[in-house]
Amino acid sequence: MSYLDSGNSGILAKQAERESNARTYPRHLPLAIREAHGVTITDMDGDEYYDCLAGAGTLALGHNHPQVVETMERVFSADRPIHTLDISTPAKERFVDTLFESLPEDFAASAKVQFCSPAGTDAVEAALKLVKTATGNRSLLGFQGAYHGMTNGALSLMGDTDAKEPVTGLMSEVHHLPFPYDYRCPLGVGGEEGHHLTSTYIENLLSDPDGGITDPAGMILEPVQGEGGAVPAPAEWLREMRRITRERDIPLIVDEIQTGLGRTGETYAFEHADITPDVLTLSKAIGGGLPLAVVVYDESLDVWEPGAHAGTFRDNQLAMAAGEATIEYVLANDLDDHATEVGAHLRDQLTDTAECFDTIGDVRGRGLMLGVEFVDPDTNWQGAGPHAPDGDFAEAVQAECFDRGVIVELGERDSATVRFLPPLVVSKKQIDDIATIFAEAVAVVANTGKDPAEVTA
Repeated sequence: MSYLDSGNSGILAKQAERESNARTYPRHLPLAIREAHGVTITDMDGDEYYDCLAGAGTLALGHNHPQVVETMERVFSADRPIHTLDISTPAKERFVDTLFESLPEDFAASAKVQFCSPAGTDAVEAALKLVKTATGNRSLLGFQGAYHGMTNGALSLMGDTDAKEPVTGLMSEVHHLPFPYDYRCPLGVGGEEGHHLTSTYIENLLSDPDGGITDPAGMILEPVQGEGGAVPAPAEWLREMRRITRERDIPLIVDEIQTGLGRTGETYAFEHADITPDVLTLSKAIGGGLPLAVVVYDESLDVWEPGAHAGTFRDNQLAMAAGEATIEYVLANDLDDHATEVGAHLRDQLTDTAECFDTIGDVRGRGLMLGVEFVDPDTNWQGAGPHAPDGDFAEAVQAECFDRGVIVELGERDSATVRFLPPLVVSKKQIDDIATIFAEAVAVVANTGKDPAEVTA
């Protein structure tokens, strides 16, 4: 019998034998997927799961959505080109039309688009090159807790030092600024006062000739930090960052690779703050589940030479067709509003669970981008303030969720935050099931002896 016919165990064993030590998800989610539809996947042993990972937010419409599948089938049946470098096609122009229609009018009116190699991290690299070329400056402003990808420039901007520790020669002149985070405020205050202080600190730093930062080429931020633990930036703070950068002619790069296309309750998360970025990086959901990445930016920055950024597979025609169908469906069906509604429903239930367990320190997020941070209630963070993150507890909850049929991801400091990124088409009934299973998993790991029905009542 072939290992392909031996269920999860045979395929996982072959994967471990042949794939690199850098593989991640199979270590905590030990399954091989046989089929998938909507919010659910079925493994090779026939077990079914709610997918709250959804390709790290890539699958806005879930697995094998009929509109996306039909669109791809039409591409194949019509003998359309699949690979064209950056030579245009009707499919490409329709995708750009639809993408620009999804943007706020004032941004789209002066926008240019650059297609990148098909990963979000390359869109970040392109954005960095763009602002450095346009300004002639070298230094870049990033934020603590940030995640922008794993290539050289993006990794340099990352907050997580563990990922950077083994790598030499990272990009120089990167400055990590405090990001407003109520539960673990970098200035030890939290709340409205905390984000006011962070913006004041940043403005003073950039105004100080002895502040140590040369004229920046750009500032890059996530409106909701994803891998950093579903930490949303307050709208007022985002407006302050836009004011501070605009007054100093610093291009503002908003990284919406994970937040873009409805996930946070607006088509784009920067719309919560009613700001307009200079540069927007997009990937994940805009390809309809297929690899696609772009940078959209103000035409005033379009000063680079032909070939300044390229990539053999920047022309993924099938992804453009799937992306067009996905964007159209999200807009036509108001999935941003749906994300607000069902996301609030999920958050309410997660908060109810948190009230029953002192091992949950914080529930946060926006729309269908939520996180539950687990803590050790007997240990304080850095000797004071909130409790220390408990990655072991979070990992145990993740495993219990998996055993009960829910796939969730971990993130943030010590991987102590359980993250929820279900497809935007998830129903309230499915949310109820997911929340109930999560509460059961927490109760088992906490070993409180409570009846899970108590927790979910």
